[in-house]
Amino acid sequence: MPIRIPENLPAYETLEQENIFVMPKYRAEHQDIRPLRVLILNLMPKKIETETQLMRLLSNTPLQVDVELLQVEHISKNTSISHLETFYKTFDDVKDKFYDGMILTGAPVERLDFNEVDYWNELCEIMRWTRRHVYSTLYICWAAMAGLYFHYNIPKYPLEKKLFGVFPHKAEIETPLLRGFDDIFPVPHSRHSEVHRSDIEQCESLQVLSYSPLAGVYMVASRNGREYFITGHAEYERDTLKQEYFRDLERGLPIEVPFNYFPGDNPNCEPKFSWRCHANLMYSNWLNYCVYQMTPFDITELRNMEGKA
Repeated sequence: MPIRIPENLPAYETLEQENIFVMPKYRAEHQDIRPLRVLILNLMPKKIETETQLMRLLSNTPLQVDVELLQVEHISKNTSISHLETFYKTFDDVKDKFYDGMILTGAPVERLDFNEVDYWNELCEIMRWTRRHVYSTLYICWAAMAGLYFHYNIPKYPLEKKLFGVFPHKAEIETPLLRGFDDIFPVPHSRHSEVHRSDIEQCESLQVLSYSPLAGVYMVASRNGREYFITGHAEYERDTLKQEYFRDLERGLPIEVPFNYFPGDNPNCEPKFSWRCHANLMYSNWLNYCVYQMTPFDITELRNMEGKA
């Protein structure tokens, strides 16, 4: 079944051309079922690209999903003001609402201390708000580190060089989020910071779900199953790392060929798309097992639920 998004959102036409089941608001409102309400806080610079990546994954489920987009008070240099004004809400617009699920994306601010990020105070307010207004929250890449730090005081550490490529991972425990995964599965990473497993294991409220000997901690969950912290980028498309690689080269930044990505490590070759199945499975697992089967039908009941792990 479909995700429900505005018909004039750029992602709508892209997904429709890919034969992905999207539904305009009018048609969805005339179906006698309650769609899942999912809010996406998009902190990435190329917002349309990230919107499309995430909505493609959210559509791979038999559930109807009503998606809304959220922005922070930050000047975006890569997305038009008209696009933001048309499709994005502010926190004031949503703070009195309730959502079954929420996704917070990464952001290119890893080298800054958290309190140096110009929207850090607003982000803290949003993360605090999720505990009473969102049933299940998914934090991606930098947002995962921000969420672990804000909620659980888990620090992030700078890497000597950018972690960049597609790395093998293993599930540490059985969990609905990883149901159906292979023993070893690939995930893209593109980051300058990391969290340490030793810090997480000292926190009784958290558990490591997936780890990579090469990329470190990948997936962390609160023990109540309502918060997931994902350090990689399963949502990336085939060419995303390629575009990042050539972008950094053009800027004269120190960058190595992405690990395990180009055949023969040759940037002139078409990159391998080895993580697509696992990305689709992870997001469908999240919507089905972690959101749909657990969230209250009357989501306003969230105001009375204990949000802490």
